[in-house]
Amino acid sequence: MGGVIEIPVWFAVLAGLFALVAVLDKLLFPSARWYLRKRLNRAVERLNTKLQLEIQPFKMTRRKVLIDRLAYDPLIMQAVAAHAAETGEPAEVVAHRAERYAREIVPHFSAFAYFGFAARVARWLSQLLYRVRIGLLDEKAMAEVPPNSTVVFVMNHRSNMDYVLVTYLAAERSALSYAVGEWARVWPLQGFIRSMGAYFIRRKSRNPLYRCVLARYVQMATEGGVAQAIFPEGGLSRTGHLGEAKLGLLSYIVKGFNADGPRDVVFVPVGLNYDRVLEDRVLLAAKDANGKNKFSSGPLPVFRFIGHQLKLRITGKYHRFGYACVSFGKPVSLKGFLGRSEGELEEKIATLGDSLMDDVGKVVPVLPVSLISSIMLEAGSLSAIGIKGAAHARLKAYAKQGVYSHIPHKDEDYAVDVGLRMLTLRHILVEEEGVFSVNEENRNVLEYYANAIAHLG
Repeated sequence: MGGVIEIPVWFAVLAGLFALVAVLDKLLFPSARWYLRKRLNRAVERLNTKLQLEIQPFKMTRRKVLIDRLAYDPLIMQAVAAHAAETGEPAEVVAHRAERYAREIVPHFSAFAYFGFAARVARWLSQLLYRVRIGLLDEKAMAEVPPNSTVVFVMNHRSNMDYVLVTYLAAERSALSYAVGEWARVWPLQGFIRSMGAYFIRRKSRNPLYRCVLARYVQMATEGGVAQAIFPEGGLSRTGHLGEAKLGLLSYIVKGFNADGPRDVVFVPVGLNYDRVLEDRVLLAAKDANGKNKFSSGPLPVFRFIGHQLKLRITGKYHRFGYACVSFGKPVSLKGFLGRSEGELEEKIATLGDSLMDDVGKVVPVLPVSLISSIMLEAGSLSAIGIKGAAHARLKAYAKQGVYSHIPHKDEDYAVDVGLRMLTLRHILVEEEGVFSVNEENRNVLEYYANAIAHLG
């Protein structure tokens, strides 16, 4: 009993380290977490005083808690039981799969990452690449949105820059939550995107259990008042045309909405347009042998593009890619819409989708490149004077329709010059003895920019 036991020094050191970690975990770490959480909550409270749409408690809830709430939600448990009964799989296996889906979907929002880093980077990058402008914006209508409403920005999808541009422009109003596709699920981008409050979705998945978990998360976030941004088209426009609404996320929001509850859902139509879409030629080339969309671009073209821009920057030949403009339409109350619409719920959702996309189309701004592209696509060949005459007539017609046209320096002739310069620099138009004509090799690019405003008539 009184004998001496010898142990190696490395074992004693290792045991001591484990004991130290156990003490810290039980005593110090909880206190540190409490202190940091308290500081964070105070920072968010101060931030909310500056935001039009406050950061809701749901967004600040710990990710582990949200995952558990989602995975063990009664509706998810019912779906697990139904799936197990249908497939014959053990319920425990199906429940584990549902929890894995929840971990995949649920974000980890960080106010510091969003406002301290992402919003600033978004502003820097947007202004580096474009002359950013806000077109239509009814401040009075936005101010009249009830403060307890869940605001959902509904946007057309022109470029991956849409995420960056709208994050920058909306940073003074709120922190937006996006649905992001599989393309962003790569290290280290995945963690950063989660910290911005974005949630990942498998756009092509038809797995009913996965769809149930995704739908329930969207409904929980909507019930929690999280400001969101959705792209009803479902993906980037490959032709430049405004696409039809795909009703996935929209149907989740509507089906989970309680029209008798205290919180309304307010949709804000957002129209975006660019003088140059960074991915335009890649999007136009994204077709397989059968003519179906097949978007795949490796890192090499991206690095080649960045290298070329850096070279232009160093040599002093760099020019921004024209104008990027965002317009905001009149907010649409979901309670009001459901109250005045008729038919079954599925019919109401389809009608809402069409109506919102129509509202988005109405606020897509007319920019110099789109204006000149639409004129030249019809004319084929025109002098500078002829182009300016056609542009003046179109701008006048747009103004009568209530369409916003961005006219730099309020000078229509200058706007025409801007559009012509960009299209000739990119060899989409060619000039010979004062006459501009379409470069047939790049006609598809001209059509792409003309299609951006084709729905305006």
